[in-house]
Amino acid sequence: MTNQRNASPVVTVALIMMISLHGIMLMALFAGVEPHPPARVTPFGMAPFLAVVIGLSVVGIYLNSLGQAGAVYVAVAVAVLSLLSFGPQKYLDPAISQVWVAVVAAQVSAVLIVMELVQQIMGRNDAAD
Repeated sequence: MTNQRNASPVVTVALIMMISLHGIMLMALFAGVEPHPPARVTPFGMAPFLAVVIGLSVVGIYLNSLGQAGAVYVAVAVAVLSLLSFGPQKYLDPAISQVWVAVVAAQVSAVLIVMELVQQIMGRNDAAD
């Protein structure tokens, strides 16, 4: 059993999109440009949350560039965290007409990451047979 695999361009592209979306939302928060995320939500401050998502995305890209199998798991963590900000619940947000493009881009990126995870799991199962 090896910890190496081929780097996934899908994971890299999806994580770059997540960095872009979260980074721009962080800049909008700091600048106060509408629509921006709230400074705080119940369990945490938004800026530290966005920083964690961006940081995990960078880690995922790095691990992926090294061909580390764990990269896709980091990417899944990014996808799950991103859906807290850009998930289906966002369609009920009054600002959806201003942010729908970012919502769709994040959701597509999250789906691509999950599809990559499924492909890797299926590939491992096929190799074991």
